Amino acid sequence: MFNKLKEKLKDWTKKISEKSAPVEEKKEGKSKKKKQEIEMPLKFDPGKQKFEPDTEELKNIQKKLKSEPGTESFFKKVTSRISKVKISEKDFEIYAEELEMLLLENNVALEVAEKVIKQLKEKIIGKELLKKEIEEEIKDSLKEIIEDILIEPFDITKRIKDKKQDQSKEPYVILFCGINGTGKTTSIAKIAKYLKKKDISCTLAAADTFRAASIEQLKKHGEKLGIKVIANKYGSDPASVGFDAIQYSKKNFIDCVLIDTAGRMHTAKNLLKEIEKIAKVCKPDTKIFVGEAIAGNDIIEQVRSFDWAIGIDGIILTKADTDEKGGTALSVGYVTKKPILFLGTGQEYEKIEVFDKKKFIKQLGL
Repeated sequence: MFNKLKEKLKDWTKKISEKSAPVEEKKEGKSKKKKQEIEMPLKFDPGKQKFEPDTEELKNIQKKLKSEPGTESFFKKVTSRISKVKISEKDFEIYAEELEMLLLENNVALEVAEKVIKQLKEKIIGKELLKKEIEEEIKDSLKEIIEDILIEPFDITKRIKDKKQDQSKEPYVILFCGINGTGKTTSIAKIAKYLKKKDISCTLAAADTFRAASIEQLKKHGEKLGIKVIANKYGSDPASVGFDAIQYSKKNFIDCVLIDTAGRMHTAKNLLKEIEKIAKVCKPDTKIFVGEAIAGNDIIEQVRSFDWAIGIDGIILTKADTDEKGGTALSVGYVTKKPILFLGTGQEYEKIEVFDKKKFIKQLGL
């Protein structure tokens, strides 16, 4: 995951640092004093196969110049030209288009790419830096921008346990939504296993009463995990299935209800209304959108539609193990202003991990 974006960001920062212009010195008054000629001491660097300024020799020159009146300020000018550069707007604009393209190629939505470029420009244009620090400065700036875009995930287990402590006897209800084929039902089973390890009991609600074999699929997961599945026949009211699962959990002192729903296409308004009904009847404590990490820009409209319909609280990105780009996480985080809670990294129940913002940024190479 993230390999392509990591490599391209490294190349881009290297290019812009190499092309940055040296800092220009301001003219001091109208003095017509003759400038002292100093030959720049150089030494050959075998590793880089080129000549570089000999800093040790420059220090020796500085000591000599200090003993001569009026020459110290000139020395400062010489050394500042060597050590400091400034990224001009022209330099940045040349490579801004390239940065935008590499972000788009790595599944970052256009509006997110534009935001990143705009903020990066504000942070680095006109800043005087040592040449060796430019690449690190750009990386640090990108890191800050991405940290700002991504929302820190909340701890779902803590929320469940907190509700359990309030003596309400009501189970914590989680509603899962998303389109067909994103691994929603499998993700629900993974979350059930994850919660079971945290000593949180669950009931699964087979509220996807439209897709063929969906009920059997969830029942099979329930059998493997030793978790009760509440189901009805195909074509029955999905909201009633969720309601029955909540009532069963309440009577049997079960901590949490995980409600599966039909993989509604985000463009089907009547089906989105159906999930609105489920949300109104079941009153979920948390609503989670499940989407693919490799979906690219398609996921943006999907997540927007579900967020508009029921107001999602968090996101699970599946197939993160097959994603070489990593931009989808940035896109959904920016568009929804909601946290990514988990990443699905395989088919097995254990192949799910809590989303770690710091780890994500480190994997981007920043």
